[in-house]
Order: sequence, then C-alpha cells, then structure tokens
Amino acid sequence: MIMANTNIDINIQLVFAVKNRNSLIGKSWRTQLNQYITGIVQNYGHKILRVNGMSDHIHIFIGYNVNQLIPDLIEEIKSSSNKFIRDNRFTPYKFEWQSGYGAFSYSHSDRNSVINYIINQQEHHHKKTFEEEYMGFLKEFEIEFKAPYLFDFFDVPYNED
Repeated sequence: MIMANTNIDINIQLVFAVKNRNSLIGKSWRTQLNQYITGIVQNYGHKILRVNGMSDHIHIFIGYNVNQLIPDLIEEIKSSSNKFIRDNRFTPYKFEWQSGYGAFSYSHSDRNSVINYIINQQEHHHKKTFEEEYMGFLKEFEIEFKAPYLFDFFDVPYNED
C-alpha cells in the first residue's frame, strides 16, 4: 500500500519470447493478443504505455504499479495469455511462452523513444535479430548473465504472415 503524498514514476519494458523461439504469434491475431495483455496489465493497476512484438517475442512497456511484484505480473501475463491463445485456437500448434524474461527500467524522459522503438518492431527486426536486440539490452543495462540461462536463440529470419 502506498502512503499519502507519495509520488512514483517507474517505467519498465518487459521482454519475453515464445518457447523455443517458435514463430507462433500470427500477424492476423497479434492485435487481439496485445489488447488482451493490455487488459491484464491495467487490471493490476499498471499503466500500459505500449505493447507490440514479432511472431516470436513481445515487448510490453508499462508505468509500473509498485504494489505488484514484476515476477507476479509476468506470471499472470504469460499464464492468462497462454489460455487466451488456446481458447481462441489462434494457432494449431502448442503455444507456450519461454521461461524467463527481461525487465528494463527507463526514465520518464525516455518514454517516447521506447514507445517508438516498440511501435517499430517490424522495421527494427529487418536490421537486427532478436538475439542481437536482447543482447544489446543486456549490454546497455550492464546486466551480468550466464549464457545457459538466456532464451534459446536461433538465427531464423522472421516470417511475418
């Protein structure tokens, strides 16, 4: 619970991938998935700033509500969206999110550039693979990591249907 006269502005970009980096998020239903995830995020009191991604991963940029732990929010987004995808039969293949995620914080002054970055995912990935993108985040934020615990990275070109 936040006490009176408390002012908080924490902006977090969440990034996670489809299990085995399978390209299962169809272009035809990606907007519906983004809207569903938006609802989850807002139901927990976070401010949605932008959701977008590619066929094999997603970016969610939020104004973070400190009353919920990030791992709990991620678990809710992943489990609920898995069920949403299955219930709507968006893909004939078994859909699962890969374990793990990235969470990167930004200042208020960075909001517009992060939002534009997320909006332009399709254009951005004509130049960089998801691995290059994600490794860039880890380097930029000086996050130490162990390679065996990173996402499965495959150099497969994007096939946006």
